[in-house]
Amino acid sequence: MPPEHPLTDSAPSDSTVAPVATIVLPCFNEEAHVLAEIQRITKAMDDDGMPYELLAVDDASTDDTLAVLRQAEREFPHLRVVAFRRNGGSGTVRRIGTQMARGEIVVWTDADMTYQNDRIPELVRILLADDTYDQVVGARTTEEGSHKVLRVPAKWVIRKVAEVLARQRIPDLNSGLRAFRKEVSLPYLRLLPPGFSCVTTITLAFLCNQHDIKYVPTEYAKRAGTSKFHFVKDAYRYILQVLRMVMYFEPLRVLMPLALFLFGLGAVKAVTDMVRHLFYFPANTVLLLVSGLLIGSVALLADLVVRSRDSS
Repeated sequence: MPPEHPLTDSAPSDSTVAPVATIVLPCFNEEAHVLAEIQRITKAMDDDGMPYELLAVDDASTDDTLAVLRQAEREFPHLRVVAFRRNGGSGTVRRIGTQMARGEIVVWTDADMTYQNDRIPELVRILLADDTYDQVVGARTTEEGSHKVLRVPAKWVIRKVAEVLARQRIPDLNSGLRAFRKEVSLPYLRLLPPGFSCVTTITLAFLCNQHDIKYVPTEYAKRAGTSKFHFVKDAYRYILQVLRMVMYFEPLRVLMPLALFLFGLGAVKAVTDMVRHLFYFPANTVLLLVSGLLIGSVALLADLVVRSRDSS
């Protein structure tokens, strides 16, 4: 089906060899360094010898990023350029790029020089060598992003919440460097939000559906250019997306503890009220009991919907 955002696409490569991997590279106002990133990725892939394509998607940049990409397209035979006519966000770029990918393995990364993109062949080779893993994530060992003082503790708390809800350890919840099997990812692409939390979404979608993820420690460099991350707005969306994803796959994990807590609190208070005033229950006691029952009912109904969807 056609993408939601109108775009112009270059002609596909004339290579008769189908690519094993497709590297999706979102580009928004990256004119100063996108060529260096393309050179680094293509050198690593060419040295490895693996058939690949590099899909660079210009997300309606307001600088000369698209012109740089068009020029690079003439120099690098494996580079394919896609241009959006309006800005869709990194999540939209990655979703459409994954749908357009011709490789069986899709790689997500950034064009801001932060990730070790020369290790992309290593990530792809792990998936090719071990079919028990469906995704490989470059887990960052350092934090070099903007708003570091606020960002590090906030990301730690959100990651711990996600670990409790997903019931497993997650070394890096929102790393932008990852490789995964396209076929496995297709059912979850419609869940991707348009913004930065798309990487969190694809992580939780795989984990909540029993798709194993391997984490490979990687370094994280200071970004080139200006960050597009807005702490308050994007952190709020990030938290909502974690809760939305777990509600989508495991609603009982979110709602039932709250329902049991409220109902249990109401039951204890009802016994206390009964001892103090025979057969008299204040409004707040009734409210606690009814709230617990209502939230528990919603949790069971949501879980039924999820199970019905999975079996359809």
